[in-house]
Amino acid sequence: MTRPDNAPDAANYDTGIDAVLVAATGAPDRLTVALDALRGRIVGRFDWQTPFGDHATPQVIVIEAIGVADAMLEERLPAIVDQAVAVQAGLVVALTFDQIDVVTAATLGGGTRLLVDPTVSDCVAAIVVAAETARSPTGVFDVGRETDGTRLERLNTEVARIAEALARLTRTEIEDDAPAAAIVGDRTNRYGAPPPLAEPSAADVRRAIRARRLRDQFFGATLFEDPGWDMLLDLYAAELERGRVSVSSLCIAAAVAPTTALRWIARMTDTGLFERRPDLHDRRRAFMVLSDRASEAMRGYIVATRGADLRIP
Repeated sequence: MTRPDNAPDAANYDTGIDAVLVAATGAPDRLTVALDALRGRIVGRFDWQTPFGDHATPQVIVIEAIGVADAMLEERLPAIVDQAVAVQAGLVVALTFDQIDVVTAATLGGGTRLLVDPTVSDCVAAIVVAAETARSPTGVFDVGRETDGTRLERLNTEVARIAEALARLTRTEIEDDAPAAAIVGDRTNRYGAPPPLAEPSAADVRRAIRARRLRDQFFGATLFEDPGWDMLLDLYAAELERGRVSVSSLCIAAAVAPTTALRWIARMTDTGLFERRPDLHDRRRAFMVLSDRASEAMRGYIVATRGADLRIP
């Protein structure tokens, strides 16, 4: 087997990772090369026609989905995911962009790493993280803590702060409307109700999204990457429009590489900001929506922004 030029130097690794490989005959060998670079052991190898049976317990189950029909993925993936959960193994799936919806309908979040058209180096990184997460399920090991993890934590904190501010504002309005005792003069003239704040509209949110994409045209698409906020805006606009957003569409809205977008979707789902809803008409697809908490926070933030005569960033 020819070793790709971008494969990491095996001398730099000695991980002792035990893995199960699921791949069709003739599939790309990047996951195999990655495991070889990590000095990992393939303790079980299955094609898509073979039932996923008993085998030595792995730290990681690696799946090559490229070239596999959607119907086969729909049929086989749930059982593989269940097996990964049962043996507490990490799950790494290499897929194409066109397979995002069918793959994420079976697995999203938790210990799964989804890689869209990955290189060998991408596979190496994902396998290491998946294996270490399986070894430390409490989350002590977290490669992304200083990158995407920190940004997601900050975003989640900000959403919670917005929700708390909205609750305080609501309590204040209720207290202001309560009758006051022994006020001299005409309270109606002195304490008129504030003008009502306009409810958010999908058009306002879509304008903010267009402004963000216009900024990318002048400064480049990577300088101001903020996939979490871009996806929050897109899902909130869809909610106001009573529309539905597939996982693949949300990846496009994130304005980052699909693998990065899937990682953010998984983390924001695990955090409770996003929820996955199955498509009742097509089991191979799922839709993403905001959780009630995230939806209320977005509404409060946009109402407050408009009330202060500010634009949505």
